[in-house]
Amino acid sequence: MIQSGNRIFLAAFFLLILSKAASSQEYIPPTYCNPLNIDYTYMVYNSDKDWSYRSGADPAVVEFRGEYYMFVTRSFGYWHSTDLLNWKFITPEKWYFQGSNAPAAFNYKDSVLYVAGDPSGSMSILYTENPKKGDWKAAPSIINNLQDPALFIDDDGQAYMYWGSSNTYPLRVRKLNKNKRFVDTGEHFELFNLNEEEHGWERFGEDNFHPTLKEGYMEGAWMTKHNGKYYLQYAAPGTEFNVYADGVYISDHPLGPFEYMPNNPISFKPGGFMNGAGHGSTVLANDGQYWHFASMALSSNVKWERRLCMYPTYFDNDGLMHSNTHYGDYPRFAPGVPGKAGQPTGWVLLSYKKPVTVSSSLLQQRSVSTGDKPVVENFPVEKNENGEITSGVLSDEDAKSFWVAEANDTNQWVTIDLENIYNIYSFQINYHDYKSDIYSREDGLYHRYTIEISLDGINWKMVTDKSKNFSDVPNDYVQLNTPEKARYFRYNHIHSPTPFFALSDLRIFGLGDGKKAERVKKFKVERQDDRRDALISWQKSADAFGYNIRWGIAPDKLYNSWLIYNNDSLLMRSLDKNTTYYFTIEAFNENGISEKTNPIKVK
Repeated sequence: MIQSGNRIFLAAFFLLILSKAASSQEYIPPTYCNPLNIDYTYMVYNSDKDWSYRSGADPAVVEFRGEYYMFVTRSFGYWHSTDLLNWKFITPEKWYFQGSNAPAAFNYKDSVLYVAGDPSGSMSILYTENPKKGDWKAAPSIINNLQDPALFIDDDGQAYMYWGSSNTYPLRVRKLNKNKRFVDTGEHFELFNLNEEEHGWERFGEDNFHPTLKEGYMEGAWMTKHNGKYYLQYAAPGTEFNVYADGVYISDHPLGPFEYMPNNPISFKPGGFMNGAGHGSTVLANDGQYWHFASMALSSNVKWERRLCMYPTYFDNDGLMHSNTHYGDYPRFAPGVPGKAGQPTGWVLLSYKKPVTVSSSLLQQRSVSTGDKPVVENFPVEKNENGEITSGVLSDEDAKSFWVAEANDTNQWVTIDLENIYNIYSFQINYHDYKSDIYSREDGLYHRYTIEISLDGINWKMVTDKSKNFSDVPNDYVQLNTPEKARYFRYNHIHSPTPFFALSDLRIFGLGDGKKAERVKKFKVERQDDRRDALISWQKSADAFGYNIRWGIAPDKLYNSWLIYNNDSLLMRSLDKNTTYYFTIEAFNENGISEKTNPIKVK
């Protein structure tokens, strides 16, 4: 029998061991992952059951009295946050009957919050002192023919309204008399238009190519004033394309003249799981960090099916504005994390092209066109050598492909074999809307599931329990409390709020303990006869499954990037005709990211 003193000693000893183990655990700051996981509103455009989809686009994000508000197209309300990470939907007392369209928002000296965005294009400016309540009032003056408005009030109190959404007309601005409830003074000015002949990234179409249509859309104005300069942002060339991006013109005055910024675009995400980073807004957070919010193109059910993203944004020593979109849909440190906010964590995708087995399969499809109602490609139901049903679309890093289970019940599951043991840090579950039969904002939607992991596929450990979740999480991102070693990852379904249980991709992030990918060899960049194009090639590495190309106007200004899986070339059509660029590339595998190649100068 152990004596009392010995028991006390042993208890103290084990407590010491446990405390040392706890203190030795790696502290991981909070993270997030694009697309943002908010309760996107179902759209009201169509009554065809095949067209039921949720969407979020054209975000206007503003700080007001130390907190944040996000206004999104056709959402029948807006979102509120205290940290830019967790967003709660607000149903206001008064709002646009059809929901706002491409909204504008402006915080005037923390006294009044202004919004504009009537879908008709004929609108008053709304205002409130209490956006949490949403008792919006309308200024008596009516402004007509206003598409994609952007309200800006300068430090001297002069108000300006920028607007435009066209493949023909330029961005324009009109002066408003704020002291007379925003009466239009009649002073209108044309500012600038797209110049596709000079700016490759402004060209219409997927990968900046379209066989017939040549004129891109200029839209989505937003004004940011920084260090006495005026940065007028605009989107091009079309919201449904992977190259949808935001660019900037700079001026010393709100009315111009404006000069094209040489490192454009500032917000660009053409590769990876979900593409696009256009028609956005830039907000200055309480800690002095700028953030750029933008629209991503899901475009699976219809081309207007979109999601939201956010990236940290900076002004360099030359006054050039730029966002960090590298590894743009991989985990990133959350706003407020000192010295790291918005930066990629370095965790890589562990689930790409890994074997996936499922409980059942009603169908598997992929959208193969970007018309109003995309044509779909059907994949046959397949089984592996063990007779288990497989689903390659759930690990293909393609937001437009999806799997539908035979039932929406607790008998459904998905298992991914990572083929090696890795340290799992986080995961993202992307639900898909297949014949969802919802056509407006609905309360009470929620998702429920559990996550288990295993080293051997036999003994399982639960690491996430959302069996009692009441939140609507269409792009649910979960960071584990501590990294977990596992080879197998299993999603156990409980409930999704639609008639069918459907998923796009189940994405797992972390790091292995092995060797990182080797530095890329034989990296070449060849400018084409059309100087807006460049053929980029490299030697494919046996130890890498992905590559990240970076480029910019100087070796220390490699602000843009393009992520590619399992390939050894890219025909890039996104360059400015008369600009000299520098290019580099890095490879990655499940163990991490390689060293970059030395920058190549390309005239």
